[in-house]
Amino acid sequence: MMYKVALNFADGKTLFCPVLPNEILLDAALKSGIKIPLDCREGVCATCQGRCESGSYTQDYVDEEALSEQDLAERRILSCQTRVQSDASFYFDFDSSLCNSEGTTEIITTVKEVVHVSAGTAILRTTVEGDTSLNYLPGQYARLQIPGTEHRRSYSFACAPGTQTLEFLVRLLPDGVMSNYLREHCKPGDTIAMEAPLGAFYLRHIDRPIVMMAGGTGLSAFLGMLDQLAEKGGAGFPVHLYYGVRTEQDLCELPRLAAYTRTVEKFEFTPVLSESDGDWQGKCGFITDHLALYEATDMPFDMYICGPPPMVESIKQWHQKSGQTSARIYLEKFTESNT
Repeated sequence: MMYKVALNFADGKTLFCPVLPNEILLDAALKSGIKIPLDCREGVCATCQGRCESGSYTQDYVDEEALSEQDLAERRILSCQTRVQSDASFYFDFDSSLCNSEGTTEIITTVKEVVHVSAGTAILRTTVEGDTSLNYLPGQYARLQIPGTEHRRSYSFACAPGTQTLEFLVRLLPDGVMSNYLREHCKPGDTIAMEAPLGAFYLRHIDRPIVMMAGGTGLSAFLGMLDQLAEKGGAGFPVHLYYGVRTEQDLCELPRLAAYTRTVEKFEFTPVLSESDGDWQGKCGFITDHLALYEATDMPFDMYICGPPPMVESIKQWHQKSGQTSARIYLEKFTESNT
């Protein structure tokens, strides 16, 4: 039996390595060619310090000068003393280049299909060549090279890892390089090169309720997270997704979101339209117009935010003005390409 462990770095790159049950994390990383900076290897110097963001572990010895009680409560670890007990992810506050590794993989995928899921959104499905699946964390993204061009565009994975089929939600622009390719040229069998995995937006250790906030195709990252939670049956805590778009025609993947209410325990979602007609019976305005519940509580929760910069900034401003101090915030502020 081997555990799959993700090592995430400050430059947004992720490395994966197999770890035996109860194996020291540092030893497993070194066996995989990932040279985490180290010095004493005795749990004293803290050079190999990181933080466990998901999964189970134990530590052999940690000197009180290396990590305080508060550090330990925040799941900070010393790689040389950490024994991995499950699939896990760890974060290190330095660049992956310090580990003598590029941190990403260039892979070739084959187009399977393109499905239009709303007036302005499509799902691109590709398959990984060979018999292996691509390692990444739900919420991360890949940089896709548009066939026949030198242009690359970044898209979050809209599926959990573990299969050879990859999914990406793509906003269709009136005149964009990727949009034009999908509308006019894309066909099954085309090859698309991509660099992955990238990004520091992914699901952390779950020990409190989760509030997800998606703007437009920012939904893609959450589809990957929810796929992962569905495989486990739930998070053990309530999960609420707010999904903001401009009009009802911009909503997509509603049947899939509805299915999560059956496969992810304590999951619910709320679509919010900034522009609606008289037939719309749901929430109107902006996501921040519907967060009063979270201003009134001192119960800790985690906020995950993914969408265009104006939406992300509005939620950050709401958080600052609300006086809410019990939330941990993780965000992905993407810049939508106009080409």
